[in-house]
Amino acid sequence: MSDLKQTLSDNIKTSMKARELERVKVLRNVHSVIKQIEIDRQIELDDAGVLEILQKQLKQRQESLGIFTENGRDDLATKEQFEIDIINEFMPKQMNNDELAALVNAEIATQGATSMRDMGSVMGVLKNKTAGRADPALISKLVKDALQG
Repeated sequence: MSDLKQTLSDNIKTSMKARELERVKVLRNVHSVIKQIEIDRQIELDDAGVLEILQKQLKQRQESLGIFTENGRDDLATKEQFEIDIINEFMPKQMNNDELAALVNAEIATQGATSMRDMGSVMGVLKNKTAGRADPALISKLVKDALQG
């Protein structure tokens, strides 16, 4: 079992003992998504696979949060924010914009990338280097800006 999955399971048990029912509900939901994917694909996910699922879960909730906030549904927005906060506990420390920009520039220099044609190869490497620590959309924007400007 991956370390991340084990940590998630341990947190479920701890939260159950502490009678944190809402927290347990969120953690079980995430755990069931992981289990379902493992069953569907007939594999056992490693930390990278679990991290990918956590990122997707986060993204879904962030999109919902935006919609609920936009439409004045503060009750649902609060619930989504609560779930986001819990999932974020399992995510690695996020890179700040300066670290990310330095990494993007270094990778472009390493590959000798000069045009948008090189974006795919740069993004491929950066995706692996930043797994779970940066938003892929932000990385894409930084790469585009660097290659175009």
